[in-house]
Amino acid sequence: MPITYAVIVPHFNDVERLGRCLGALFAGDVTATEVVVVDNGSTQPLDSLQERFGDVRFVTESQKGAALARNRGVRESTAKTIIFLDADCVPAPGWLAAAKEACNGGAAIVGGAIDVFDETPPPRTGAQAFETVFAFNYKEYIEKKKFSVTANLVTTRPVFEAVGGFIDGVSEDAEWCLRAQSKGFTLALDERMRVAHPTRSDWSALAYKWRRIAREMHQLHRANRPGITGDAVWLLRALAMPVSIFIHIPKLLFSDKLGGMTERFKGIATLVRLRLLRSYWMIRQVMRLPI
Repeated sequence: MPITYAVIVPHFNDVERLGRCLGALFAGDVTATEVVVVDNGSTQPLDSLQERFGDVRFVTESQKGAALARNRGVRESTAKTIIFLDADCVPAPGWLAAAKEACNGGAAIVGGAIDVFDETPPPRTGAQAFETVFAFNYKEYIEKKKFSVTANLVTTRPVFEAVGGFIDGVSEDAEWCLRAQSKGFTLALDERMRVAHPTRSDWSALAYKWRRIAREMHQLHRANRPGITGDAVWLLRALAMPVSIFIHIPKLLFSDKLGGMTERFKGIATLVRLRLLRSYWMIRQVMRLPI
């Protein structure tokens, strides 16, 4: 049977989660599908996974960056439909079947739903409480901000070739989706495509994530709004960041995803700490200082 679909999975030093991801993926029907894992120069050995998943193609992209790994995966594959999945995600039953049908509805790019789960037993940490409420607001991303994260994204090869590859160093998912729409391609949400992503378990992991996002968002902002006007807008956003604390506290207080006041207060403490830190980072970025 000819290969019609390609699942591209970038990976870097996360062998246990990659094994979980592939196990869930191959629990479904992978007919006419090639799965390409693009390792980004891991130091952890992949021998056990290569033996366990003999139908997976493992390739190496020596240049660092998930964007470059995804681009390599597209080049290594030949299928018409390209499906992006992250190594730390767990596809739900029926995810691949939904992904295969996603572009049949007329949209050139389709993003799916992303749920979150804790990898550690209760009680939740502040980071986990924060992520349970705020991580991966996929509906707002797709319907309001007009992009889908590449952890769960489907397009076709003709669209990808027309738009061009992902750009490393910026918020590559947002940049790529916005670039695609500027060329006339449409973006849609398909909630049948569901994956689950683990919450960050502690403050250091959460801060690491947001420092990376802050750098990528600033690079994208500067590309779209260069010069003093862009700096002024970024500074205003930095100064507004602490105000957003009061807007988002009720989401933690009244979320049905959290249990008990201890979790809620931990989440609020993390919210305050992170928003103040992001404001500080953004001010430094305006001053061209490292974060």
